[in-house]
Amino acid sequence: MFPSLPASAQTAAPAQAQDLAAAAPTPAKVSKKLFGAWVRGDRHAAAKVATPSAVKAVFAYVYRAPDKFAGCSGNVCRFVHTSVNVPGGLDGFAMVVSGSKVTKVYRSRHLTKPSSVAAHLFSAWTRNDRYQGLEVARTGVVNKLFQVKFDPKGVAYTFQGCSKEPKGYSCAYSYEGGAMFMHVRGSKTTGYEVHSISYIAD
Repeated sequence: MFPSLPASAQTAAPAQAQDLAAAAPTPAKVSKKLFGAWVRGDRHAAAKVATPSAVKAVFAYVYRAPDKFAGCSGNVCRFVHTSVNVPGGLDGFAMVVSGSKVTKVYRSRHLTKPSSVAAHLFSAWTRNDRYQGLEVARTGVVNKLFQVKFDPKGVAYTFQGCSKEPKGYSCAYSYEGGAMFMHVRGSKTTGYEVHSISYIAD
């Protein structure tokens, strides 16, 4: 029979594994470090836990700091406003974490032209990027638009511009057989958002 290993040696490996797991940063911890650095205005600290593009994005946020950490879904963590209305359904930040760094920051956008809002949402759809869509559009709008995946080999969409309507603007994309209308609300001061979306058939 082989001599048994001391109990301390038997437990060393599992203990080391537990220590490594405990030391590994969670998406929540990483995102909170970036959020804290931004609140303090500390770009140096932010650069330690985020890529340059993520740092640039978070420091470009024009609204006051979101007041609630809304948790993480997988590797995407949310910080949201509970007492301030901002454009879109994102309501603050969505931070994408990879390992020990935030690699992308989605944020509520302050866009001052209806056409820019429409273009931003349309671009999000072509990329199948729901979080980008939520930067400028209500959640219901994003859900409706993304029910059908954009097909780059399908019908071509042509932007027809934006026109005034009773409560804001209607921005149209025509395609063979019909058109899609993004109904934009807001103002230059508060920023515009896509409030609803509709379709017509020829």
